[in-house]
Amino acid sequence: MGGNPVSGARLGRVLALAAASSLVLAACAGGTSGGGDAGGDVTSVKIGFMGDLTGENSAIVIPPRNGAKMAIDEYNAKSPKVKIELVEYDSQGKPDQATSLITQAVAQDKIVGLIGPAFSGESKAIGGQLEENKIPSISPSATNPGLATNGWTYWHRVVANDGDQGPGIAEFLVAAKSPKKAFVLSDDQEYSVGLADAVAKSFEGAGVTVERDKFAKGASDFSSTVTKVSASNPDVIVFGGYYAEAGRLLKQLRDGNVKATFASGDGSLDQQLVSGAGAAAAEGAVLACPCNIPSADVTGALKTFSDNYKKSAGADPAIYATEGYDAATAFIKAVEAGNTTSEKINEYLKTINFEGVSKPIKFKANGEPENNDIFVYQVKGGVLKLLGPAESAKLEG
Repeated sequence: MGGNPVSGARLGRVLALAAASSLVLAACAGGTSGGGDAGGDVTSVKIGFMGDLTGENSAIVIPPRNGAKMAIDEYNAKSPKVKIELVEYDSQGKPDQATSLITQAVAQDKIVGLIGPAFSGESKAIGGQLEENKIPSISPSATNPGLATNGWTYWHRVVANDGDQGPGIAEFLVAAKSPKKAFVLSDDQEYSVGLADAVAKSFEGAGVTVERDKFAKGASDFSSTVTKVSASNPDVIVFGGYYAEAGRLLKQLRDGNVKATFASGDGSLDQQLVSGAGAAAAEGAVLACPCNIPSADVTGALKTFSDNYKKSAGADPAIYATEGYDAATAFIKAVEAGNTTSEKINEYLKTINFEGVSKPIKFKANGEPENNDIFVYQVKGGVLKLLGPAESAKLEG
């Protein structure tokens, strides 16, 4: 998932700045930090979490934040020699806000690692700063393939990229619907375009005719797009983007009597897609995601996680909750092994190999995860239902 979703007017920015200021004050009042290579015993280190926590697409980012917080709270409850302080940075998914916040995180707060950024646009914007300052990062949700091609040695993610997600969506729809024609839509954000490109390329490789349209981020009137899609009369429609726009788009497509199967990726995997489109319009929509959201009937480690998450967050686990937990766990394991500087933590991440809640966690040399499963969900009766891994899932209805 990625991009720089539209959210927040001036008031939102003021509130975000106020929150950031309070974080700085809180950090200044804290105990001994392990932000550098200073001598003496390190009693605590700071790990940041960055993403959209109050903006239009925050429902995608709050669950991984909650998962990360839970992992760190569980660790600190064991009274370890070195405690971990989680410092939150609300970027609202905006690259420019992420840029200023990471400067504060590194220079003032002395973080030794970062969980995030959540989105691809902000990840691209600050990756160079993280590399320059030798701060390891693990994103629970940024999926743009290009992030792994910058030669960054401090960057990691625990999710499959859109190069896997796009084909996962297209191949699933080809198997389920045997489409002759597909219409691929996106807004103009980093994540959205990348996902749409990957989907279109995969469709074309399968011999499906593809038509495209793109609109500005934050659009609310899709009449021009609806007209184009209606005239094309496709068998399937795939949207690369976020739930806030996906809901509006889907409603207007259905109002325009476009009945083709509608699909989207992880950025749209939230109940607010249904509330935004209306239950009738959203029914049957297909969502793909490199995320494993525990369902009510899970067992074993996923059930333990789910039960603990409900107590900790006061809500059921949602998108990227398990990935947030696993990203934090990777940092926790590094600190447990005696690594308290950013460079030593990064060296340790190269050796990480453990059974995470979402998947086995191990990183390739370029920071990509070894495991790249894609899962398919469908809106049934107004709720999101997990159909299973893309290669074996079966469409319902």
